[in-house]
Amino acid sequence: MAEQTIKIEHFLWEGKDKKGNKANGVMEAENSAVVKAELRRRGIIPGKIKKKPNSVLDKLFNKPNAGDIAVFSRQLATMINSGVPLVSALEIIAAGIEKPTMREMIVSIKNDVGGGTPLAAAMGRFPEHFDELFCNLVNVGEQSGALDILLKNIAEYKERMESIKSKIKKAMFYPIAVIAIAVIITVILMIFVVPAFAELFGSFGAELPLPTRIVIAMSEFLQTWGWAILGGIIVGVYLFIRIYKKSPALRAGMSRLSLKLPIFGSIFTKGAMARFARTMSTMFGAGVPLVEAMSSVSGAVGNVVYAKAVLEMRDQVATGQPLNTAMRETELFPNMVIQMTAIGEEAGSLDSMLAKVADFFEEQVNDAIDALSSLMEPIIMAVLGTLIGGLVIAMYMPIFQMGSVVGG
Repeated sequence: MAEQTIKIEHFLWEGKDKKGNKANGVMEAENSAVVKAELRRRGIIPGKIKKKPNSVLDKLFNKPNAGDIAVFSRQLATMINSGVPLVSALEIIAAGIEKPTMREMIVSIKNDVGGGTPLAAAMGRFPEHFDELFCNLVNVGEQSGALDILLKNIAEYKERMESIKSKIKKAMFYPIAVIAIAVIITVILMIFVVPAFAELFGSFGAELPLPTRIVIAMSEFLQTWGWAILGGIIVGVYLFIRIYKKSPALRAGMSRLSLKLPIFGSIFTKGAMARFARTMSTMFGAGVPLVEAMSSVSGAVGNVVYAKAVLEMRDQVATGQPLNTAMRETELFPNMVIQMTAIGEEAGSLDSMLAKVADFFEEQVNDAIDALSSLMEPIIMAVLGTLIGGLVIAMYMPIFQMGSVVGG
């Protein structure tokens, strides 16, 4: 029979102390009975006790992230290396965590481990935070007696992967954010400012310049259809996300498209190379068999095209084909990666060679993003200047013309 996972809840309580004064507070416990027992131990007569509702903000901002998992892995590795028993180490770590959701998860893992469940299996009950790769490495550590070393390697791996992901997201977020702000400012000007100018120009009684007429027409169109356009965009984005999640064909198509994008495609490709090499190096270096490791690697490369290629390579390697030959047949891996893999296979040092490949591509991603940031800044400023400046000039042209007429 599986050990039941115990979840820690937050309870709001009210009661009276020894002097009869009202008292209240928040307590973490497994259930309301534990809260009552603890209050009596403190000399408080329990009154109303109820679960504290979790707000949407709590769920969004207190959710464990990859950084939290990396820190947890390092803490657990340090404690195990220091000779602290696993259950005690988990209890100590949970007591020092501020995020309630993270603390509850660690307490649940501790309870499972205390009941005889292997650590890898206990973590596997939280696949959102401990994926197949993580659990496989922990399982290897438990079997080999080197859990502390494997946890340390996992922490380093997580930190490197998150660094690459954050840099790629930054490269994408900056121009998108600036362009979005520019569009919002333009729409505000079109809906609230341009109509005031149009009303003023209507009293001139003269034909307006073509750029001004175009801007006024766009303003009138937005005033009439703006909400419909906004609603259409929201519905379109929602439907696209829903279909994207359910359609493997769409995900594959978007992944292929992302690799072919100008400038960004090169960054996505290098990022996939770095994640592939780093994950393979970590798994194979931990003693995970190559074919089994590749099953986990496919889910870590971050691109459907490369994930499918890794699974195809796994099937070929399982039949006895060298990894470098399988990589060449996919036509997705640079020749340098294939040659380094071949050397690693021949020398029996595949993990160290792939680690060098990962170092190279991680540095390439960093350099590409730095170069992109330097390139995007003047381009974005030029676009903003043209968009906002053109709009302002178009609206002031009639005033300039009127001034020249008066002056003449």
